[in-house]
Amino acid sequence: MTENAQQPPTVPTTDLPTQYTPADVEGQLYERWVERGYFAADAESDKPPYTIVIPPPNVTGSLHLGHAFQHTLMDALTRRRRMQGYEALWLPGMDHAGIATQNKVEQQLAEEGRSRHDLGREAFVDRVWQWKEEYGGKILGQMRRLGDGVDWSRERFTMDEGLSRAVGTIFKRLYEDELIYRAERIINWCPRCLTAISDIEVEYQEDDGELVSIAYGEDDAKLVVATTRAETMLGDTAVAVHPEDERYRHLVGTRIKLPLTDRTIPVVADEHVDPEFGTGAVKVTPAHDPNDFAIGQRHGLESITVMDERGVITTHGPFEGLDRFEARSAVVAALRSQGRIVAEKRPYAHSVGHCSRCGTTVEPRLSMQWWVKVGPLAQAAGDAVRDGRVRIHPEDMSKRYFDWVDNMNDWCISRQLWWGHRIPIWYGPEGEVVCVGPDEQPPTGEGWHQDTDVLDTWFSSGLWPFSTLGWPEQTPDLAKFYPTDVLLTGHDIIFFWVARMMMFGLYAMDGEAPFKTIALTGLVRDERGKKMSKSFGNVVDPLDWMDKYGSDAVRFTLARGANPGTDVPIGEDWVQASRNFANKIWNATRFAMMNGATVEGPLPDPAEMSSTDRWILSRLGETVADVDAFYEDFQFAKLSDALYHFAWDEVFDWYVELSKTTFAAGGPAAEVSKRVLGEVLDVTLRLLHPVVPFVTEVLWTTLTGGSSVVVAPWPSDSGFRDTAAEREIETVQSVVTEVRRFRHDQGLQPGQRVPARLTVSGTALAPHEAAIRQLLRLQPEGDAFTATATLPVAGAEVALDLSGAIDVAAERKRLAKDLAAAEKEKSAAEAKLGNEAFLGKAPDHVVDKIRTRLAKAEEDITRLTSQLTRLPQA
Repeated sequence: MTENAQQPPTVPTTDLPTQYTPADVEGQLYERWVERGYFAADAESDKPPYTIVIPPPNVTGSLHLGHAFQHTLMDALTRRRRMQGYEALWLPGMDHAGIATQNKVEQQLAEEGRSRHDLGREAFVDRVWQWKEEYGGKILGQMRRLGDGVDWSRERFTMDEGLSRAVGTIFKRLYEDELIYRAERIINWCPRCLTAISDIEVEYQEDDGELVSIAYGEDDAKLVVATTRAETMLGDTAVAVHPEDERYRHLVGTRIKLPLTDRTIPVVADEHVDPEFGTGAVKVTPAHDPNDFAIGQRHGLESITVMDERGVITTHGPFEGLDRFEARSAVVAALRSQGRIVAEKRPYAHSVGHCSRCGTTVEPRLSMQWWVKVGPLAQAAGDAVRDGRVRIHPEDMSKRYFDWVDNMNDWCISRQLWWGHRIPIWYGPEGEVVCVGPDEQPPTGEGWHQDTDVLDTWFSSGLWPFSTLGWPEQTPDLAKFYPTDVLLTGHDIIFFWVARMMMFGLYAMDGEAPFKTIALTGLVRDERGKKMSKSFGNVVDPLDWMDKYGSDAVRFTLARGANPGTDVPIGEDWVQASRNFANKIWNATRFAMMNGATVEGPLPDPAEMSSTDRWILSRLGETVADVDAFYEDFQFAKLSDALYHFAWDEVFDWYVELSKTTFAAGGPAAEVSKRVLGEVLDVTLRLLHPVVPFVTEVLWTTLTGGSSVVVAPWPSDSGFRDTAAEREIETVQSVVTEVRRFRHDQGLQPGQRVPARLTVSGTALAPHEAAIRQLLRLQPEGDAFTATATLPVAGAEVALDLSGAIDVAAERKRLAKDLAAAEKEKSAAEAKLGNEAFLGKAPDHVVDKIRTRLAKAEEDITRLTSQLTRLPQA
């Protein structure tokens, strides 16, 4: 916190507009917070630290509902800790998004009729930096719209100088520890992006393809194999069978003719083959399938690459130059002409990998790449959770984490791009390989050149919790704010990001994990629980909702749906309801202040308070305790619900309404209640602030005269409880609720006044008679009062004279008609359920529907009979 964070208080005022218009206040409030340094953290402070590093959004991205959801929760956590007296740092930044950003700039160049190769590498990288400055970072402005309380003075970018230094440092250290190596292996290759991509950047979906069964060999030495990628047979170097499969035992060790080629290939026995699947024989293409590559390694098979980086066939012959999908059809046609096709199935639905960036079908490809040896790093990442140094919340998500880190394959970290951190390896003319650190000079002289690949974007993102704080330098920020406290992120990127930060953080920081808690959220879905997708037409731009309803409404809706690890359905109706809540807070606070609610002076002694005052303070203490407990358990939905119901139901609908007669009467009791109401509003607004920062800022500063609720102290549980007062007000509530229900059943309008006699003398209701009459619109009984309905409620009696309020005869006729219809429905349902022949034939769901109709009819009969009984005699 900067020194100017605490501003001098101003004088409280009641000058609030009649309506709350978010657009009029949100932007200027946010800029004021930033200017005053409220979000700036001080590494030299004596306060305990609290740190969250933002999951860096792509520089190409814009704010979507997933961002808004997680940012709302992180902001709430950080704002609360700041109010609790922590030196809170929420650190922002962006990811350079290697593939996505390079694609953006290449598209620009294509529109100019050029390619990156026309510019050359250095000029192209300069062009990307220009694009970043001009178009990148759109999301940062949108984060301001949402109200993100981040420390903008510490904004980082994965390609900035400091983070690039961290990347070079850890690469060299891993290389020297033999945890980074170069090897030729099968990788996922995108023929559109022209780069390797990791396993977790491949999205699998069911595609309609074809399954073709092909006869290899001749006569007794014939085997049938099935494939969905017929074009890859051009690179087959074996057929594999299970060693215990009697059908093929005589062929193991022999060679058979490979169709469409002049080659013969061996039949090998390998336990990888499932003899129960298909024919029990599989074609082996080591250069184009990861399982086949493993078989090839075990049997010393040749690896033949049959297509180039764009998926074009390179094998000499009639298929050379064809795209892989064109070649597939051509190969099948050629095999068919030779009588080699045994069976064809189309369409054949099967799982196919696609590039998560561009959607292109991924091609497994043998390639020389750089790899991280993850074994010891993943072991450490798993142990940190197992021994309790890091907590995963909710706990049942730990299994997904362990499933990944305990079974992680070595990580391919090289990408065939120009935008990114270039691999710091130099090759010499005599085969020398030199890794160059940030403070070292690369070798010079003829024949020396740097590796052309760049590092996977996730490599630099994996350093984010400590590189953003200055590592590898021992900075004050690193000493103060590492390890971070919470990583809050979606459960879908445990594999992409969480595990990698754990591995690198433990490695670089001498066994100290990068965060204490991993809080995993669900994903935002539409109101029907369906995944949001452009193809489904259900994608929502949160900025549209912010424009229409305000940022607080969007934030509150997202927080109210946030149960740990559970997906969050959201619809516009819910945002509108949250806007109504913000309006309710505004209107009720404005009314209270116009009626003298105040925070001036000490809170009166409980002995001077009414039971209504003591009740609301008791409920306030319980709410503070509940909200604190929910925050510590990341139960954002529960804390939001608790605040919603306390504020709307208990404060505004009950306490304010019950206090109106006290305010109107004036005197010492009114002054006490005004101070209590001021206290309740003060605390409630501070409790609400982390989730709905804008409306609470305006109301709290107006009510209290304080400089800002952002730096106000977080409420603590006063410990005050008054169970007797709570029981007393619960009794009042039950009377009001029951009489309101009766009035509704009799068709009375909410504001319609009727004469009534309340017999409450000697009961806990006696002090509240005036308030009860006010809430229920009950007039004094008068000389002509005739009780036409009497309600015994909660030990008291409420007698009503409805003779002039409703047309009794017409109401009795209406109710009798409805009762007859309900009885007819009941008889029909009972007749069907009593018919054994019907029950024997009807589906279960039909029978269940009739049972539901019977239950509803019985409920209606009970209700209508009661209403008829209560009606006065005509």
